[in-house]
Amino acid sequence: MIITEKKTLMVIIRDKLSSLVKKGEITERYYNPGNLFNEVHIVMTSDDKVNIDDVQKTVGEAKLYIHNIELKNEKYASTLGFHTGYLSKWAQKGIELAKQISPSLIRCHGNYVNTYLAYKIKQALNIPYIVSLHTNPDEAVIVLKDFRRGIFNKLLDPLSKTVLKNADLVIPVYESIIPYLERLRVSNYEIIYNMINPSNLVKKDTYSLSSPVKIISVGRQLKGKDISNLIKALRGLNNVTLKVVGDGPLHNHLLNIAKEYKVDDKISFSKCIANDMLCRELAEYDIFCTHTDYYEMPKAILEPLLTGLPVILNRRKGKPVPEYKESFIYLTDNTEIGYRDAIQRLIDDEKLRSSLGICAFLHSSENWSPDKVEAKLIDTYSKIVGRCL
Repeated sequence: MIITEKKTLMVIIRDKLSSLVKKGEITERYYNPGNLFNEVHIVMTSDDKVNIDDVQKTVGEAKLYIHNIELKNEKYASTLGFHTGYLSKWAQKGIELAKQISPSLIRCHGNYVNTYLAYKIKQALNIPYIVSLHTNPDEAVIVLKDFRRGIFNKLLDPLSKTVLKNADLVIPVYESIIPYLERLRVSNYEIIYNMINPSNLVKKDTYSLSSPVKIISVGRQLKGKDISNLIKALRGLNNVTLKVVGDGPLHNHLLNIAKEYKVDDKISFSKCIANDMLCRELAEYDIFCTHTDYYEMPKAILEPLLTGLPVILNRRKGKPVPEYKESFIYLTDNTEIGYRDAIQRLIDDEKLRSSLGICAFLHSSENWSPDKVEAKLIDTYSKIVGRCL
């Protein structure tokens, strides 16, 4: 079914659009799959400002409007807003905006105050909302060993349960999020993988090695994603280079590790590369390699797998990530020796290299290719809006 009567979408996000622009994380039609809507209103729960032209591609051909309904963090925290009337008072601004916009659907990314706003709008105006979850909050606490965050999450549980159970659909973008939903007894969910670049990913067409061998690592540089052991591993490898893409609190630490281990001449660091350019270039590399303790599979890993790059990842402590299969990902220990041996193995074994890459491409194409994800989203949005018209 295609929406024919109402074509207005309201997207409520906690992300700061200016930060996504700065990091190059702007994905074509991310907020408007298939150009389904001809008008999209993005609502940020902050006072962030952004040039509308810089984010237009996220809504495709739709007319884009950007709004701010700021929730001041200091007041929210000091009043424990999710347990008082403070959030309800704040949400009234969103209800008034929704009355003016009259959207046929509200879309939220992440389960927090933005989804509470969608819930209150639905209560007042009977507008359906969909929310996607991109992390498992329970596992994030374990990875980061952030017990204060754990307490906060527990305090947030009643609100989370309410807004998720009242959503017209919850979309966990990875299998690893399902245990969190089951703990909250949320059953109205469907896995739809994260929307990745639909136009610029290039399939790798050769597994012959470059000289020097070109390795790439992409990801946020923070606790739980520390690639120090990968960098250290280079000191025992000849004729290799490493491209590191990303930024974060550990950036300077990684620069210092590279100098300390005297491998800085083998590494180039780029804090930011536009996602379109990165996706076009991935197939030119020989190996993708990174480290993550998180229980989710980020876009930074979805993309090289769909390109058909051989991928090396660390074995995660605790529950393994459901999507990480050894048929198409080379799993190793998060140690200097582990990464060095894994890289050397793939350098020496072209049959293994090509097998991993080809299997990665085939599995990814079946499960999270942009075309299939976008088609699923179009169908889902249309059905929900259709039954509410």
